[in-house]
Amino acid sequence: MRQLEQLLNQAKKLAKEYRALTGKPLGITGEVAEFYAAKYIKGFLKLEPARTPGYDAKQKEGNKTVLVQIKGRCIPNDAKPGQRIGSIKLNKDWDRLVLVLMDEDFEITKIIKAERHDVERELKAPGSKARNERGALSISKFIRIGDTLWPR
Repeated sequence: MRQLEQLLNQAKKLAKEYRALTGKPLGITGEVAEFYAAKYIKGFLKLEPARTPGYDAKQKEGNKTVLVQIKGRCIPNDAKPGQRIGSIKLNKDWDRLVLVLMDEDFEITKIIKAERHDVERELKAPGSKARNERGALSISKFIRIGDTLWPR
């Protein structure tokens, strides 16, 4: 685990340099989010193999296994308001959604969780094509319906 964290720290540094040179993200946000969600969430969170449909990890809660989808979002200092979480697919198996928020240096600022029924209710609420058709939920809405697991 320590070796993996050291490797991710190198990747974060490279991603920051890449963004400074190109103005584009390198694309490591998901991997960073999964690693730190597993590290910081209380209770054992076991990451699943890449491209497991619907969820990224499993968590034992008593006799129950909870399927956890992990989303990561890097928010630069100059980001516009109204940032959204990547597409949330309701046709896949998952029980809980965990959002890992990072600053522009890929440092974790907050980890929030929400249960599927709460996310589903918000996605199906009338009024937003982005929400209803694309499964795009705003970060501020997710924070309102979720519980903070880890503050900076």
